[in-house]
Amino acid sequence: MVHTVFIDGAAGTTGLEIADRLAGREEFEMVRLNDAERKDEDCRRSALNYADFAILCLPDDAAREAVAMIDKESGTRVIDASTAHRTAPGWIYGFPELVGPNVIAGADRVSNPGCYPTGFLALIAPLVRAKLLPRDWPYTVNAVSGYSGGGKGLIERFEGEGSNIAFRSYGLGLDHKHLDEMQRKAGLEYPPVFAPAVVPGFRGMVVEIPLAIRAMRNAAAAADMRDELARYYENSPLVTVHDARSEVSELLLLKDAAPSDRLDLYVFTDKDGDTARLIAVLDNLGKGASGAAVQSLNLMAGCDPQAGLHI
Repeated sequence: MVHTVFIDGAAGTTGLEIADRLAGREEFEMVRLNDAERKDEDCRRSALNYADFAILCLPDDAAREAVAMIDKESGTRVIDASTAHRTAPGWIYGFPELVGPNVIAGADRVSNPGCYPTGFLALIAPLVRAKLLPRDWPYTVNAVSGYSGGGKGLIERFEGEGSNIAFRSYGLGLDHKHLDEMQRKAGLEYPPVFAPAVVPGFRGMVVEIPLAIRAMRNAAAAADMRDELARYYENSPLVTVHDARSEVSELLLLKDAAPSDRLDLYVFTDKDGDTARLIAVLDNLGKGASGAAVQSLNLMAGCDPQAGLHI
């Protein structure tokens, strides 16, 4: 069966990569609009209601407007890559490793996880569920990402002539839009203190959660956390929990990194087990954006779950 797919926002970084991943796949037929049609509301409305699947690669307000254009009787199923619906009622969170692939397969409305929350939740959510970490701890998150996650404007700032940016810290108002998503999906009492930054590499990210285990109530040993994560993801083709004891504890983001939909998790600890660093390494455009959308699309369309992914 051939499914029609319309990418609303296909000219952006995420949309372009999704289109590239779907190119040549016989299961899908792309619904395309030219430049003038993309700016015409009636043309967009027609495409959104014609397609079997609409993938939204838009700013939040535009994504909400697009969803409002879709008639219930059209049967169009939606994957939203924006922040707009990640905690909205009636939307399924598009993280199959956390919510279950069958849940996403049967969904009509799926919201892509954020790139930073993907790393944070992959580490924290299973450990909180297993009661190896407390819900009421004030977690902190230190993270760096490639500049592609900031869209065309930030890409131009980093790649423009005379650019001298080495490290861009942001979210200094401590009200980052990912906070609600991170808190709710991990089941935490408090939002984390989130310190994101951008470095001069195009893609890739490192998300780190430092833990003062000795000061925490009801926190498990770091080795038990690692074992639980390994058990939780043992059947996942995308997620690898590494044995940090036998691997070089240096994590690198490469400026010329190839696209990847992998998610690599690490648990490092000191010799006494008093402190730990939980670290996730992923591609902000892969498992953190376009790859996640394709993974959800595969499940919803009943295709090979790994088709179009870089593993």
